[in-house]
Amino acid sequence: MKISETKCQTMRNTIKTGMCAEIEFRVENEHTISFLEADMPAVLSTPSLIWFLEHAAIEVLKPVLEAGEVSVGTNVEIQHLAPTPAGCTVTCRARVVQADGQAVSFHVEAHDSHELIARGYHQRRIVRAGSIAKRVLAKKL
Repeated sequence: MKISETKCQTMRNTIKTGMCAEIEFRVENEHTISFLEADMPAVLSTPSLIWFLEHAAIEVLKPVLEAGEVSVGTNVEIQHLAPTPAGCTVTCRARVVQADGQAVSFHVEAHDSHELIARGYHQRRIVRAGSIAKRVLAKKL
């Protein structure tokens, strides 16, 4: 997986509209879904695609997080528009469209070497890692 920031002007702790990042990956068999039809090849699954789109958004926020902060996904709305077979390279891009306190909204999209394969909207919230850890531990008791 290759990660790059593009057209991003960041200042520590400042989230600005337009900040963006890209993740590029090769579709491996573990990222695909098989339809068990002889004439239908395995293709990139929607859950795998969403995982990579979320990680593009995570990369946008990494430079602005304070020590002890993480971002968590709170909403995903994706249109998976086209199939991509194993072996192809996909580029996932996340761009900040709104930042409201700890809530950050992204336009996300993915392209293979032929076409736009997905687009949508993703929201993340910046939280204290310790707070999340306490909530998780409480559920284990």
